[in-house]
Amino acid sequence: MTDPVKFKCASVIGVGLIGSSLARALREAGLVDEIVGVDRDADVIARAQKLGVIDRGETDLARGVKGADLIILSTPVGAIGAVADELASAVDDGALIVDVGSVKGVAVEAASRMPERVCFVPCHPVAGTEQSGPEAGFASLFHDRWCILTPCPRDDAAYKAAIDKAAALWSGVGAKVEIMTAEHHDLALAVTSHLPHLIAFTIVGAADDVESVAAGEIVKYSAGGFRDFTRIAASDPVMWRDVFLNNKEAVLEVLGRFSEELAVMQRAIRWDDGKTLEDAFSRVRGLRKAIVEAGQESAAPNFGRDNKGG
Repeated sequence: MTDPVKFKCASVIGVGLIGSSLARALREAGLVDEIVGVDRDADVIARAQKLGVIDRGETDLARGVKGADLIILSTPVGAIGAVADELASAVDDGALIVDVGSVKGVAVEAASRMPERVCFVPCHPVAGTEQSGPEAGFASLFHDRWCILTPCPRDDAAYKAAIDKAAALWSGVGAKVEIMTAEHHDLALAVTSHLPHLIAFTIVGAADDVESVAAGEIVKYSAGGFRDFTRIAASDPVMWRDVFLNNKEAVLEVLGRFSEELAVMQRAIRWDDGKTLEDAFSRVRGLRKAIVEAGQESAAPNFGRDNKGG
C-alpha cells in the first residue's frame, strides 16, 4: 500500500470521460485542493464547470497549468507528443505530469524529452466506457481496475519520487498499480483491448454492409454477442484512430495471429470439422472464467453491464 498523496492544484488537459472521472475521483478522495480544466473547446469547459467537475477552466494551455503541481494529460494519444512539448516550458518546477493514454510508447518518447525540472510518468488506467464527454465521467471508474505505469528511463532521485507519487495517486482513487515497460504494455494491450476494438468496429461495419438484411432487422434481432460488439464499436472514433496509428506494430503482429486462427476456424466450418471447433471453444471458456474470478468482469446476467461502469 502506497502512502497517501495530496496536491494543491491539478490541471486536467482534456475533460472527457477519463479526465472528468479522474477529476471527480481526486475530489471525492480529498487528494486535491483545486481542479483546473484545460480544453480547446470552451463549451466543454463550461459544461464541466457547470457539473462541478472543475473549479475553473482555461482554453490556453500555459495559463491552465500555471501553479499546478499535478498535470493530467487526457488527450487522444496522437496529441500527447505535441502537448507534452508545449508543457515542457509551461509547467512549474517539480510538477508531476501523468497521461492516461492506452499506447505508452509515444508517451515514454514524449516523457524522455522533458527537462529534468519536471517529471512525466506515463500511465494507463485500464478502465472506461463507450461514452465520452465530461457528462460521462464518474468517480468510481477506477475502483479495483488496474493502472499500468511505464516510466521513462530516468534514474535520478526526483524521477523515482515522481513514480512513487504517481502510484499513490492511482491507489488513492481506488486503482491497483503495476509497472512495466512501454513495449510490453503496448503488446499486452494490443491483445486485450486494441484488437477487440478493431474486430468490433469491423464486425459492426460488416453487418451494416449486408444489403439483404435491413438495418431495422439488425437492431431488432441483435443477440447478446452482437450487442456487445456495438457497445465497443460506439467508442470515441478519434481516440481509437490515434490508438491504431500509434501502436501499429503491436496491433499488426496480433492481427496476424488472429488471422491465422480465423483461417483455422474457416477451414473447420468448411470441412464439417466439429472436433476442431469444439476444442477451440472449450479452450477459451477457461479464460473467460479466469477474467471473472480476477474481478475484471461480472458473472451477473448481461455480464453486469446494467450498471454504469460495465
